[in-house]
Amino acid sequence: MSEEMMNTKEVAKYLGIHEKQVYALIKTKRIPSTRVTGKWVFPRKLIEEWIESNAKIGLDQARQKSRRIEGGLLASGSNDPILDMLQTSVKKSYPEFYIFSANTGSTDGLRALNTGYTDIAWSHLFDPKTGEYNIPFLPQYLPNMKPVVVNLFRRDLGFVVAPKNPFQIRGFEDLTQKGIRFVNRQKGSGTRVLLDQHLKRLQISPAKINGYGKEVYTHFEVALSILSKEADVGVATVAVSKLLGLPFIPITQESFDMILDQSTFFEKGVQAFMEVLSSQEFRNRVERLGSYDFKNSGKVLYSKK
Repeated sequence: MSEEMMNTKEVAKYLGIHEKQVYALIKTKRIPSTRVTGKWVFPRKLIEEWIESNAKIGLDQARQKSRRIEGGLLASGSNDPILDMLQTSVKKSYPEFYIFSANTGSTDGLRALNTGYTDIAWSHLFDPKTGEYNIPFLPQYLPNMKPVVVNLFRRDLGFVVAPKNPFQIRGFEDLTQKGIRFVNRQKGSGTRVLLDQHLKRLQISPAKINGYGKEVYTHFEVALSILSKEADVGVATVAVSKLLGLPFIPITQESFDMILDQSTFFEKGVQAFMEVLSSQEFRNRVERLGSYDFKNSGKVLYSKK
């Protein structure tokens, strides 16, 4: 079958559904298709557009649902263990406010914000040319809005390794050692962007890293892959290493920011979120995890005029 066209079996695999479900979609005329010499075929480009259109409808419905709840906000982007704790604290202190958050990675979070699919993006994208986080990426990813960048905290990111660090991993060069199994983050995540920047700087080919293609979507998944002995090393936050009792080798301290449109910044739900973030009660909860810097927490780092 041509790369531009797919048969029912191929489109079922592409969509991750049973072939019978494809025929059901055809019957109800809910999927773009055509019949050639008695067989159903599907133009790949139209299928991709159909997926994007349906995803937009789903996101719009979620957005409308959140708006029906007073104080409801959608968030997407990166993740952090204390971000989950923060949202729980907000719910306890302000039960009328909701934040629906999805772990999509920093890059996709910004893209969703620009297209209006989300209200807030969590991001920690590092720009090696300027040494800044997130702000240099705004013209590229947020051309359609006036963004505000607010620092939530700074955190330690590094290598989370198997107990006792059997391969004596100390830096990126060690990832190419024979026998080491690496677990990676998904494309577009801030952690993946940072990894690829270091590999490029050190001229290390990803092909030499066993497990570079094995992707997970959260820091917890990285650590759990190591704890379950599916991998020997991955890049994640110090918080997950402490929570799961795994060794940690620091790489950098990074800025974890909240990015949103100027109009959203003044909504009550966002202000409640900021209030809880700065509260001593919340700081006491996360203190035992350590390695979080709240010096600039709540500070507006950038606001487009």
